[in-house]
Amino acid sequence: MNRRPAPVPFAEAFRFWFKLGCISFGGPAGQMAIMHTELVERRRWISEKRFLHALNYCMVLPGPEAQQLATYIGWLMHGTRGALAAGMLFVLPSLLLLVLLSWTYVAFGSLPVVAAVFYGIKPAVTALVLHAAHRIGSRALKNRWLWGIAAAAFVAIFALDAPFPAIVLVAALVGHWGGRRFPHIFVTGSGDAGITRAHAPALIDDDTPPPVHALFTRSRLVQVLATGIGLWLLTMAVLLAVYGVQGTLTQMGWFFTKAALMTFGGAYAVLPYVYQGAVEGFGWLNAQQMIDGLALGETTPGPLIMVVAFVGFMGGWLHPMLGSDALFWSGAVAASVVTFFTFLPSFVFILVGGPFIETTHGQLRFTAPLTAITASVVGVILNLALFFAYHVWWPQGFTGPFDAPSAVLTVLAAVALFRFKVGVVTLIGVCGLLGVAWRMLGS
Repeated sequence: MNRRPAPVPFAEAFRFWFKLGCISFGGPAGQMAIMHTELVERRRWISEKRFLHALNYCMVLPGPEAQQLATYIGWLMHGTRGALAAGMLFVLPSLLLLVLLSWTYVAFGSLPVVAAVFYGIKPAVTALVLHAAHRIGSRALKNRWLWGIAAAAFVAIFALDAPFPAIVLVAALVGHWGGRRFPHIFVTGSGDAGITRAHAPALIDDDTPPPVHALFTRSRLVQVLATGIGLWLLTMAVLLAVYGVQGTLTQMGWFFTKAALMTFGGAYAVLPYVYQGAVEGFGWLNAQQMIDGLALGETTPGPLIMVVAFVGFMGGWLHPMLGSDALFWSGAVAASVVTFFTFLPSFVFILVGGPFIETTHGQLRFTAPLTAITASVVGVILNLALFFAYHVWWPQGFTGPFDAPSAVLTVLAAVALFRFKVGVVTLIGVCGLLGVAWRMLGS
């Protein structure tokens, strides 16, 4: 008989969060699938029901949901230090890697070997997103009504180009209404037959009460809000004092604060806003550089919204606030400032909202809207997989040639994931090497 896992020391959790930050490829869907495999199935640190409950909350927040999910679970396990460790380590490896890749990009230009690696990785990322949509959907879509919500969300975003916040709002309203009229449909883990799958006990199980640090107190709420707002004000005040209102870093801080509060539904929902401001408004980089930065963001670990670090680096490189003899450090500082302002709200949302969310287990009036939202997100993720496939298989659009090698590699990557359960890092590495090999044979 399976026993409940022993309490996890903070040092062990710290090592896991660092590992996750280094291997979290595949965008939010792939990252959440990795966390589910590691935390729910393999380590049993948290039950599936509690995992989905936290995920549902993160889905309705602005910001990168996978990073917020890691922050939430870290907070639930070890309090504020756990939240900071999980959330920061989810981002820092990506930030360091993107700073180095951005420097390579601007200092050495387009390297054929790098382009070849990207050529092989992009089909793998497409397969990863599709696989993650299947994994999450198979657990979240427990009856035909939830399947219907997912299908409607897919049609809305794919065919009608509906904005993601509107899809979330409609799904929440459907869940609120449906939870009152047909409560059995929106019970987490319910199915048509009403059978709940048995699972081995987890450290944070379905009926585990919230730890002391996760209980709501008014003083803690005030403390978190004061700390978060105070950090923002202090940093902005320093930038204003040193660089003035028109300074590049000051403008970046204000712009990416607004972007962070608009990032509903992941990076792709806010990229048009970032493109408009960074390229057309401030001129921190040009359109082609923005596209190249997105490719870097797609093929590095961490949230896809980390493409903002590339935007920041380019802005710092082209507008060196530390002087023309310190281009690298100007870019690195700008990338760090942009990352700080982009992710600070995410920590505040988790630390403020977490205690409230922990009081809603089993309360259908809270969980039914979140269950419907999760179902709708499955349809949105499927649309993202098709978006990737379109850009990978027809890189010049439907009027251009069909890239058969990329399509074949996507199918092979999907077979490796679905049939042979190949790990993410292995898949990314092998596909990158195959991309290099194909480009060498074709040259």
